[in-house]
Amino acid sequence: MPSADLSRLAQEKPLRVLLIHAGEPDSLSWAGLYQPLRLAAKLLGPERLHVDVRSPDKFPTDIQRHWHLVLLVADEAQAALKPGNIRVVIERCRSAAFWGGVGAGVLWLADAGVLSGVRTALPWSLYPDADSIDEHTMFTPNLFEIDGAHLTCCGGAASIDFALTLVEAIFGAGIQSQIKEQLCIDRVRGKDERQRVALQARFGALQPKLTEAVSLMEANIEEPLSTDDIANLVGISRRQLERLFKQYLGSLPSRYYLELRLQRARQLLQSTNNSIVQVGLMCGFSSGSHFSTAFGALFGNTPREERQRKLSGTN
Repeated sequence: MPSADLSRLAQEKPLRVLLIHAGEPDSLSWAGLYQPLRLAAKLLGPERLHVDVRSPDKFPTDIQRHWHLVLLVADEAQAALKPGNIRVVIERCRSAAFWGGVGAGVLWLADAGVLSGVRTALPWSLYPDADSIDEHTMFTPNLFEIDGAHLTCCGGAASIDFALTLVEAIFGAGIQSQIKEQLCIDRVRGKDERQRVALQARFGALQPKLTEAVSLMEANIEEPLSTDDIANLVGISRRQLERLFKQYLGSLPSRYYLELRLQRARQLLQSTNNSIVQVGLMCGFSSGSHFSTAFGALFGNTPREERQRKLSGTN
């Protein structure tokens, strides 16, 4: 579910959004973020939403201007900014109520040490470049993260989901739905959905047992394995498995597995016509009440409400 804190930005009139464009003009990371926000500004009008675009070296003439939300955007292949530019950019970001990065912008912010203690979505291809970054930055394999005032997105096609999630959180499902229709988008992926290759990219060679365990979980959604079964199949003890998950994923294997199954259930509720009972069974829940309770605890709404969002076109 979108962060409730973002909704307070709707009270700002106009809401001023700054996109610091540090990459190529035709990159997917940029277009995926900018186009939904541009359409939102067109629908809402300048009295409600104003989207500014600046390059990293265009701040001296705007130094007194105030923005409510600032994002540093660059394609993952983009070379790092000059030290002087990144200092000014970070100052501008941190003066906003909400701020963060998309694509390589995430790496640059993390490298500057301003994302310590923050759940951070980093593009999987940039994990090798993150080895020397503050160990207190909590990189996740998710498409994007909304952690308090900090907003990060792995970029690429996920930028579209990220931008549409921001629109819904701030301006509501109705505006998001209109933009989805204009962009011919059926479903918005949630912030908890994962980059498919992120774990392999980050841990594959160094932690093959962890990667193998997660692969087993992903391959056994309908008939879940026990933690002991997974440990035996990858050839380590249960305690070693739990230690790996806690150290690298911040979760116990059982909890991580449960969230994987619930995320799959959410995708099925949004993208198929299978009944709620069928979806529960397909994701390893033999009890409807257990499915509903676990789903509500993770996502904040019931499977029935999630299906209703699909039917009403507001997901």
